[in-house]
Formats: sequence, C-alpha cells, structure tokens
Amino acid sequence: MSSHAFADRLRSNAIRRRFRDPELRTVLWLGLLTIVLTVLAAVQTGWLQVVPVAVLTVPLLLGAVLLGPRTLGWFVVFVMVMIVVAASRLTLSDRDAAAIVVHFLLGFIVLYVAMKRSDLGVGGLSNERMLLDLTTRLDQGAIPPMPPGWLADSTVLPAGGTKFAGDLVVAVRVDNRLEVVVVDVSGKGVRAGTRALQLSGAFGGLLGALPPSEFLPAANRYLIRQDWAEGFATAVYLSIDLDNGAYEIRTAGHPPALVRRAATGRWEEAESNGPVLGLIDDVDFDACEGVLGVGDMVMLYTDGVVEARGVDLEHGIGNLVATADHLAVTGRGGGARRLLEGLSASSDDRALVAVGRR
Repeated sequence: MSSHAFADRLRSNAIRRRFRDPELRTVLWLGLLTIVLTVLAAVQTGWLQVVPVAVLTVPLLLGAVLLGPRTLGWFVVFVMVMIVVAASRLTLSDRDAAAIVVHFLLGFIVLYVAMKRSDLGVGGLSNERMLLDLTTRLDQGAIPPMPPGWLADSTVLPAGGTKFAGDLVVAVRVDNRLEVVVVDVSGKGVRAGTRALQLSGAFGGLLGALPPSEFLPAANRYLIRQDWAEGFATAVYLSIDLDNGAYEIRTAGHPPALVRRAATGRWEEAESNGPVLGLIDDVDFDACEGVLGVGDMVMLYTDGVVEARGVDLEHGIGNLVATADHLAVTGRGGGARRLLEGLSASSDDRALVAVGRR
C-alpha cells in the first residue's frame, strides 16, 4: 500500500470516528432543527403565521441540556444568528422586539453556564450521569453479606432528600472480620456531600488493609493532609470477629455506640474516647472491647439521629433506644430505615448501622 493510500485511509477512518461521536450527531440534529424552525418562523404565510420567533428557544434549551461545554457556546451563537435572520424577515411589534431581547438574554445565560461548565469539561446530562455512577460505585451504606448467625443493616437518610449526604457508612468484610465506620463530615449541603464522597472512597481503601488500632489514626492523617477549610469529621469505628463475636469500638468526637445485651434487655453506651478527625496529628483513640453473644446487638449512628434543637444528647439517645425496642430492630433488611423513620424528623443528615448476632 502506498503512503498516499495509507494517509487517505487514516483520514477516512478519522472522519468515520468523528461522525460516530454522539455529541457531533446531537449538534447536527439540533442545527437542522434550528434551521427548520428559523424557516418556519421567517416565512409567515398562510398557516405558518402562527409560528413565532420564540420557537427557537426550543433548540437553545435542548442544547443547554444535551451539549457539553466544547460545543454549547458555538451552538448558542448559531441560534442567536438564526433568531436575527428570522426577525429580519418580519415586521415586529414592540412586544415581539422585547421578546427577542429576552431570548438574547436567555442565550447569554446559557453561554455563562457553558463557561462555568468548561472548568469541569463535562456538561448537560453528563454531570448527572457521572455523579450517579460515582455514588453507585461507592455504594454508601451497603453492608457486605453476613455469615449464618449474623444480621446487619444500615441506612443513610440525607436531609434534603438527595442521594448526597454529609453522613456516610463504609463497611468491608475480610475473611471472618467485619469492619464498619460511620462518619459525619463537617459542613452542610453539596460541599459536605462532595467531601463525604471523597472520604467514602478513601476510607473504603483503608478498611481491612490496616489493623483495627491503626484505622482511625490513618484516617486522621488523611484528613489533615487534605487541608480543607472545614476539614474535620467525627467517626465511630467497629471491628468485629464473626467467629467468636469479639469486637472493638473506637470513636473520634462522635456520639457513643450502643450495645444491647440480650440477657438484660438493656442498652449500654460503649465507652471510648478520641478527638475529631482532621484537627490534631499523632493522637490515639481508646478502644471499647467486648464480646457479642447470641441475641446481642451493636448500633452505630450519627448525631443527626439523636440531636435536635432544644433536646440534649442523653434524651436523644434514650429516645433512640426506646424506638429501637418498640420497633424490635433486629438487623434485618429495612430495620435501620424503619428506625430512623420512626424517630422525629430532623433537618440534619442521618445514618445508622445495626449489627446483631442470633
């Protein structure tokens, strides 16, 4: 094959790949739609007199939703030119002229959105798909399958009804050991949610890779390295041997874990202390150790579950255990969610994990 033929084949393949680009196809279809609507709006004869110039808003908004920042700006300029072309063919009233000015303003707003998207490099529905894929992959709140004789359940309820929350649950099972950490990230809203997503991935990598005594110190060092403006978080960590029920609980500025003893039917607070994560380097976290027997349960939760305006922590914990006993939470699927929904509504994110032995 000659060099010219080889170059022609490369160009042909590049063109085919280019036209297989979904965004290019979208631009072509939207451009064709814009031209058709421009012709319909400009002709204004017979039944076409009912087609206003404002119909060109449709491809403009479709472009804002479907196109990325690479092409959205050029497409907006193209639509604005088509509006001018259509308007130049018509006799416009003052109301029509004002409507065109409004459409230009809308076009500038879409251009501004395109410029803001260019920092990320994706736009339109790609943003939502990317975030949804990220949350699905991290799978916050999921508990690994438990062996016979054990039950576990967890839930995370964001305050705003979204999939993003400043509270997170990360759990792994390595051989016969289950490790769970419940974290409450500082801050509110989207900023707390994005930090929680980052911590979910980082803590998921640390869980099971370090001895139980080293997890919270490693998590603390990780948070300090991030140097966030609101770079702290509280956490409660559980490591439990699924063969004999021996457990270790460590907390970092977090409400205490609760342990229910089947022999007495009472809940006990796990006494463990440690500073919040991300503020002080080189600190130790005390452990509360024990053994879960048949019928016993341990419950981890965030402060949004037990704290409310005008209600102290002890009262909130008492309300939590009373509701847990009333609903007979057993660690089966759905029990954690029913428990949170049975408590008073809260304006804060909430997360809860229940692990029990049967």
